[in-house]
Amino acid sequence: MSQSAVPQSAVSQSAVSQSAVKLQPVVRPEYVNATLPPVVTGQVEAPLPLVQRLFAHTLVRRLLILAVLAVVWEIYARWLDNPLMFPSFSETLGALWDNTVNGVIPQRLGVSLRVLVMGYAIGIGIAAIFTTLAVSTRFGTDLLSTLTAMFNPMPAIALLPLALLWFGLGVPGLVFVIVHSVLWAVALNAHSGFLAVSDTQRMAGQTFGLSGLRFVALILIPAAFPAILSGLKIGWAFAWRTLIAAELVFGVSAGQGGLGWFIFENRNLLETAGVFAGLMTVMLVGLFVEGVIFQTIERYTVRRWGMQR
Repeated sequence: MSQSAVPQSAVSQSAVSQSAVKLQPVVRPEYVNATLPPVVTGQVEAPLPLVQRLFAHTLVRRLLILAVLAVVWEIYARWLDNPLMFPSFSETLGALWDNTVNGVIPQRLGVSLRVLVMGYAIGIGIAAIFTTLAVSTRFGTDLLSTLTAMFNPMPAIALLPLALLWFGLGVPGLVFVIVHSVLWAVALNAHSGFLAVSDTQRMAGQTFGLSGLRFVALILIPAAFPAILSGLKIGWAFAWRTLIAAELVFGVSAGQGGLGWFIFENRNLLETAGVFAGLMTVMLVGLFVEGVIFQTIERYTVRRWGMQR
């Protein structure tokens, strides 16, 4: 029988048997790993050094920055040796202590803070009205955008002549310029925050049946609160510096002068240390408001909500 006469079935069976032999798993020799001796790693959680634990606190880092600035100030003033032009840090502290003990700075600071709170509150109230109109209607959006573009670049100090003409020397003129400095920054930031609220959050509130004031209070305001808080910070800074500048021009209002007038009086008397003491009081108030009041609001709102680191 010739090779070509081999049955096809026998050839296929032979090929299947050869492939089955090839597909069998390779038998590998077994081996046993030797057990390694235990390694002593020591203490995993070690306490941080005292320096690192101190630097972990924001207050400590800020106090260190202030201390460095005070040392540089003292060294430069002693090198310059001209108290009339640039008193030292120790002389400024002495003037600040003397004017605090005799009640001058607390009284002047109280006058300034009362006027500031009045103007700041009125500015926030008007900003809330403008923002509500801008969020509710298209006309309100156009109105806020137009007024912001017109008045926001205008410095509040430029309105002092009009304030003197319309309100005269007194608290109303100071409140007028403070309202101008607060209004546009707060309204613009609040409106931007409301526009940035995502559609997902809006639809989630509508799904729970929220509408009207409840929708605004429970959905829009918490979602836009970082922008609102930023606007409040900017408005506070503008109001504080505008008030000090206005008091330097207005002088005594209602028979009592504020902190700006205290600086102006000491400048006329060539009490440069007193001028620096007034300026230091302005800075200390700014540090207190930013580092205590606004930081506390942030800690209990946007940081607790996970909206800010």
